[in-house]
Amino acid sequence: MPRLALLQSKGFATKAESFDHHETLIREAAKGGANIVVTQELFLTPYFCTVEDPQLFDLADPLPGPVTDRLGALAKELGIVLISSLFEHRGPGLYHNTASIHDADGSLMGLYRKSHIPQDPAFEEKFYFTPGDTGWPVWDTRFGRIGVLICWDQWYPEAARLMALGGAQVLVYPTAIGWLPAEKPTLGDAQHCAWETVQRGHAVANGCYLAAVNRVGTEGDTEFWGRSFVANPYGELVAKASTEKEEILYHDLDFGGVEDFRRIWPFFRDRRIDAYGELVKRWRS
Repeated sequence: MPRLALLQSKGFATKAESFDHHETLIREAAKGGANIVVTQELFLTPYFCTVEDPQLFDLADPLPGPVTDRLGALAKELGIVLISSLFEHRGPGLYHNTASIHDADGSLMGLYRKSHIPQDPAFEEKFYFTPGDTGWPVWDTRFGRIGVLICWDQWYPEAARLMALGGAQVLVYPTAIGWLPAEKPTLGDAQHCAWETVQRGHAVANGCYLAAVNRVGTEGDTEFWGRSFVANPYGELVAKASTEKEEILYHDLDFGGVEDFRRIWPFFRDRRIDAYGELVKRWRS
């Protein structure tokens, strides 16, 4: 059973400081037996999308490039699958919220570009990120078939389903989500409940593991709520991190149990693929 490690961490003032800190966490995770290591969303930077500032585009990196070279060297040295969430400068004026996937030999298997882009107070992502065009790849790594999605993608059952239909045994979601001061007293518990519940539902509906890794700490007015977790195919929480602490959350993935679940509850077999054509419409009228 491969061991998954989620790196629940905070933001840092500089990319260099964050990279060095996360390299320490990655090494610690590998020493703890991890085979698959996942960073939080945009791990090299603070969550800069709280404001619209053209100067912040300078935080982006070309991918592939020096950042993925360093991540690949780490993956190869440690023999781990490494999933890293980055800010990509793809071309002139063209930027994405992107995850890189390195296999355990250090090779860059590819990129996933975040498909669903939010636009809310303190989450001004449409200003920075172009919607992804990578489709729904599933990465056949040394330690399992992994679907990688990013934060706002968490709310869309279509995305989880397409990854599962590609053979994903585990869905991982690098995340940066938190509370705003005006909302926390009345909506804080409800917002967290919705976020966790919808993802546990994806695990059940698709008969797979689901892992969400969030950041912690307060940046500006945003209090990131941590609470990274792993859900099994029954939607049970089999691992969960704290609200405020930086930590590495481990869980051993029983992929044999994924197959057993899908045999007992054959949701893929019973799908009415002849009847869902209207799902590609914006609205049924």
